Amino acid sequence: MEKDVIGVMGSKPVHLMTTDEKNKMVQLRDYFIDVGMPVAQVKELISVGDPITRERELIVMGDCVNGKSLDNRVSVYILIEALKALKGKEIPYDFYAAFTVQEEVGLRGAFNAAGHIDPDFGIGLDTTIAYDTPGALPYEMVTKLGAGTAVKIMDASIICDPRMTSYMKSTAAKHNITYQAEILPAGGTDTAAIQRQGAKGSIAGAISIPVRHIHQSIEMAHMEDIAGTIALLTATISELDKWNWEL
Repeated sequence: MEKDVIGVMGSKPVHLMTTDEKNKMVQLRDYFIDVGMPVAQVKELISVGDPITRERELIVMGDCVNGKSLDNRVSVYILIEALKALKGKEIPYDFYAAFTVQEEVGLRGAFNAAGHIDPDFGIGLDTTIAYDTPGALPYEMVTKLGAGTAVKIMDASIICDPRMTSYMKSTAAKHNITYQAEILPAGGTDTAAIQRQGAKGSIAGAISIPVRHIHQSIEMAHMEDIAGTIALLTATISELDKWNWEL
């Protein structure tokens, strides 16, 4: 049962911090949540272990959407839209759409899904860094907002199968879908679990959505990049049997 209680994250006021305290990383134990209620009332409404989340509405700014946890809510949206687009189409092979959990703490949901399904082919869907902000060097940007969906080449957890990346790039070009190549020097996605967890492994790759300010309170994605990701994912799924995988 949801409990609509709003609080603020607090810590020791900066005005009272010593020089050493100001210059060191704040520890988790030094934070607290203030809900503005007497202790007795707090105990009536909140129990140890209750989940909490930031109050962040989804808003449109220019050509972008801003909101809490676009990583990885936007991928859920994209997969749902792709499934809608695929409805009624003849797909001559078994296709599984998995909405996984706990990717950030060990790819746990994807490991279980891939282990049960044992796929021949795997397509990961996740966000990626768009560090196209003032002061960023070109090689640090990874991707840019508005420059298209991203075809993953590699990250710290996977080197994508070259056959899959070639297929995705060719499919994007065929359908006039703007894309950019993604090489992520750190971090990983469920694609690694999809590639390795099945009994025989899979020909795996990933489509990534550029997101600015990733893992911060508010994240930003470009609406054209989102639309391009839906289009590429839909085409990639529906035309898989038309590609020469022997190359």
